[in-house]
Amino acid sequence: MKSLRDSRAGTQAAGDPPRGRRPRPSTRHAPPAAAPEPRIPGRRPRASRLERWLGNSPLGLVLTAPYTAYVLVVFIIPFGVGVWMAFHDYFFTAPGVSVPHPFVGFDNFTEVLGEEKTRRAFANLGLFMAINIPLTVVLALVLASALNAATHWRGFFRVAYYVPYVTASVATLAVWLFLFNGSGAVNNVLGPWAPDPSWLANRHLVMPLIAVYVTWKQLGFYILLYLAALQNVPKELHEAALTDGAGRWQAFRAVTLPAVRPVTSLVVLLSIITAGQIFTEPFLLTGGGPSGASLTPALLVYQRGIEQGEPDAAAAIGLILVTGVLIIATVARRVMERD
Repeated sequence: MKSLRDSRAGTQAAGDPPRGRRPRPSTRHAPPAAAPEPRIPGRRPRASRLERWLGNSPLGLVLTAPYTAYVLVVFIIPFGVGVWMAFHDYFFTAPGVSVPHPFVGFDNFTEVLGEEKTRRAFANLGLFMAINIPLTVVLALVLASALNAATHWRGFFRVAYYVPYVTASVATLAVWLFLFNGSGAVNNVLGPWAPDPSWLANRHLVMPLIAVYVTWKQLGFYILLYLAALQNVPKELHEAALTDGAGRWQAFRAVTLPAVRPVTSLVVLLSIITAGQIFTEPFLLTGGGPSGASLTPALLVYQRGIEQGEPDAAAAIGLILVTGVLIIATVARRVMERD
């Protein structure tokens, strides 16, 4: 027994504690804990202040500074000046001449809203939106779906649809003038069925014609947006829907439409913004006629501010236009993106 105990003790290391007992941590030679650094109330470290102003990546500010300066100079400052002009009696003067511009409150807004020409311009814009936005969404989605399913000539059709978008409006409008004037190609084809007065001189047809033209010109850009969204839809979802007995229209409605819903919201939003800026087409095609039938708020701003020298009234119309477009865009986005 003694030899057995000696052999067990020999296998134990010299510095190990006896078995059956847990070693107790020794604090005899432990260094004293460092005292926490006193913090002065109301004082923040310099690094956190820099991060708050410059962010986690200060290089990003350097890279975005040119575009920020561009937006500030080209958009924000002119918009602020326009808002100031809308509430003051402002008119153009010779360089170096200083005249008072008294504050008139909402007088400019009351004046322009009381004019039949302004109300007609906004009514024309409403008609333009009612035709252009649904037509753009439907045609862009249908043509993008056809391109996505096509196997031959896909690249050719993509380029063909996108060419009008990148072509100058002056060139494409010249083609439409050739097609739809009184002795144009369309009237020659229609013969006795041609409208009288002609397309661009008919106050009932001129605004729908402009809406169709803008839809045709902008369609290529929206087709590419839908095409990119459709290519991200898994084909297995369509195959599963068809396997379950759904028809092609049911599969399109149950799979494709929900998948491209964010792009549809973007297309509607961009179409609303484009409609609010419509100026070149009525200016070059009809000049706002006949009898104000193709007059738009943007064109009216140009006429009142530049041609008639009433920048305060033009600024008021522009501010009403911006506010209306923001409201319509916000409502449309809420409707399109709700569950």
